[in-house]
Amino acid sequence: MPYPGQLLLAAPSLGDPFEHAVILLVEHDESGSLGVVLNQPSTLAVSEVLPQWRSVVSGEQVVFSGGPVGMDSALALAAVRGEAEPAGFRRVSGGIGVGIGLIDLDADPDLMAVHVDAMRVFAGYAGWAPAQLQGELDEGSWVVVDPTDPSVDLFELPVAQQWAILVARQPGTVGWWVHCPRDPRLN
Repeated sequence: MPYPGQLLLAAPSLGDPFEHAVILLVEHDESGSLGVVLNQPSTLAVSEVLPQWRSVVSGEQVVFSGGPVGMDSALALAAVRGEAEPAGFRRVSGGIGVGIGLIDLDADPDLMAVHVDAMRVFAGYAGWAPAQLQGELDEGSWVVVDPTDPSVDLFELPVAQQWAILVARQPGTVGWWVHCPRDPRLN
């Protein structure tokens, strides 16, 4: 049974909108599952929609596509120092957490930056109905892995290679997925 804080790595055969997706599982219980796609940057700059938060966002200064559901909603993923609990922040696992509505848009970004080591902004999320994710796991569409170092795996890996790097770390057959062609039927 997967749990929040784990990563879902898409099988090579999984197509759009999850082709080579890396998803952080944020919620998983009897009512369903929710996650954010970590490796689908958009072309929309954070400064265009949330200019006051630009200095807090780490890495690529773009809004990421968190998934095909709720594309009109904003979600922040952050790595928080120590036991800090910024307003609107909900821990997922360890120092990693999410904020709906970008943690607290009324908060002073400079005060938030004191607590945040890394942060990304997402539009939308990936969602599954009750038992739907388990069905997809059973059919081999995803593999569940623990991040080696959550801050690095979620915020510091090059986005374009994130899936390949995380897959290559896995033992057995999963580690060989990096050698599959984009369309496995052509193999």
